[in-house]
Amino acid sequence: MTSGGPLILRVLTIDDNPAIHEDFKKILSRDTTADTALAAEEAILLGDVLPQNEDSRFELHSALQGEAGVELARRARAEGRPFAMAFIDMRMPPGWDGLKTIEQLWNVDPDIQVVICSAYTEYGWSELRSRLGPSDRLLVLKKPFESIEVQQAASALCCKWHNERMLRRHVEDLEHVIAARTQGLEAVNHQLQQLATHDVLTGLPNRVILHDRLEQAIAHAAREQHEFAVLLLDLDRFKVINDSLGHGAGDELLKEVAQRLKGVVRSVDTLVRLGGDEFVIVMASIQTRDQVPTIAARAIEVLKPPICLQGVDVRTSASIGIAFYPSDGVTVELLLAHADAAMYSAKQSAHGTYQCFSTSTSTSTRDRVKFESELHGALAAGQFELHYQPKVDTASGRVHSAEALIRWRHPVHGLLLPAEFIPIAEECGLLDSIGEWVLGEACRQAKLWQRHADRPLRVAVNVSPSQFRLGTLVEMVRSALMAAELEPRFLELELTETAVMSNAEESIFILESLSRLGVLISVDDFGTGYSSMSYLRRFPIDKLKIDRTFVKEMTSRPETSSHCCSNWAAISTRGFISAQHCRRRNSSG
Repeated sequence: MTSGGPLILRVLTIDDNPAIHEDFKKILSRDTTADTALAAEEAILLGDVLPQNEDSRFELHSALQGEAGVELARRARAEGRPFAMAFIDMRMPPGWDGLKTIEQLWNVDPDIQVVICSAYTEYGWSELRSRLGPSDRLLVLKKPFESIEVQQAASALCCKWHNERMLRRHVEDLEHVIAARTQGLEAVNHQLQQLATHDVLTGLPNRVILHDRLEQAIAHAAREQHEFAVLLLDLDRFKVINDSLGHGAGDELLKEVAQRLKGVVRSVDTLVRLGGDEFVIVMASIQTRDQVPTIAARAIEVLKPPICLQGVDVRTSASIGIAFYPSDGVTVELLLAHADAAMYSAKQSAHGTYQCFSTSTSTSTRDRVKFESELHGALAAGQFELHYQPKVDTASGRVHSAEALIRWRHPVHGLLLPAEFIPIAEECGLLDSIGEWVLGEACRQAKLWQRHADRPLRVAVNVSPSQFRLGTLVEMVRSALMAAELEPRFLELELTETAVMSNAEESIFILESLSRLGVLISVDDFGTGYSSMSYLRRFPIDKLKIDRTFVKEMTSRPETSSHCCSNWAAISTRGFISAQHCRRRNSSG
């Protein structure tokens, strides 16, 4: 069938009489150029005939013997142009008879419709069914036949063949659609299972798999009466890296750590990302306990080489806690809790070490949990207070400002210094809320000094890296100033070098927003990171606190000392080195 043309239905005639073939052509191949008067005479002589469908026509092919007809059908099917039906004579000496021809024809083309043309009655219907089997593809037409009988048979069987073919194609299309959708659903189901049981960032198994593997390990170990180990690994100072370089850098660090740890564990072990910066290794098959510290030491060792993040070589380490079944626990929860307790004990003793669980470790962990709980309630209970360290002008001896330093007046342990609780507050996510309180309290105190002192004093407040990256920092500073009715020039914000230098474009935006408020900006511990004085020209910074090691190196190299002296106004000593820096935006440098 050509595009937009009529449907061509191919018909095969198999008869040993050539005249019969001419009769079929005369009946089925209507000559549209024939004389209309002759066509009218034919209608009178032959009787009324069914008009052919304008949307379809017959294409006739002939064979004088059954073997030749079957070969035509075989080639037609192989070429993708099968016959719709066949008119087959019952007796065709000396070759196959009609039944033999039909049997062979259906072997090469099971879909072809067949009309048996016979003038004899030696085969009854029951014998036909016995030889050919029950079929709805078979009709019998007795010779001599009428034209209308031929056309009715051809039209009906070709229509049936065409409809069956279209239905089969439709079913196949539906099957393809169903198969494609089933495959898609299976892929989605696999993806959902992967998401449910694996960490999206690292691709490692997650907590769901961990619990399953631990339950299996416990059941097997209980049955076989052997030990296994759980190692809980926590990255040291990960939050500092995350806050300083951003969450993108933190994610890259976690992926690199996961890859390195994969090279440490054995094929029989299970490596899991528990969440955050915590990983778990389940060593379900160990011969002796000595195998476990070896794996822990290797895990610590592979993390020592620096990892390049945003052009900066960052070094990380891990603290590892180890718990053994059954001595340290016989349940999933207890084994993880004791491995966690051992990990915290290792972290407190020294970063980058491992420690096995012990009873004393458990006591220490309980104390830490209790301490964290008390820290959460300290702010609401009003247990924090600020102490102020004066800053003296060495030339005049006058106090010109003071740095706010937080203390925790613990109801049991007394006055605690920042080093005793700030790291824990950072791990617990409390540092930002504590920083907000410090900012508001320092501004309030500075306003009180103005009201009761001979001259106003500036107050300096430390801002943590995570607080610096908060989108609400500028508004937080503005609110604190307004609440205390303090002029912005009497507030100084101290930032660490790593906080300022990571993500320079974002830092410039934040610093310029703070500078427009009128507050002073200073950078603490300058020289311990990866910045340079020339690089700082891009930032609206008022003051630097230069680290002692930086000054020592600067003075030991004459060319460096000469360059620095041309850029800084004054240097004085107060346990650290400080320098007043002119705003770059107001001078040519």
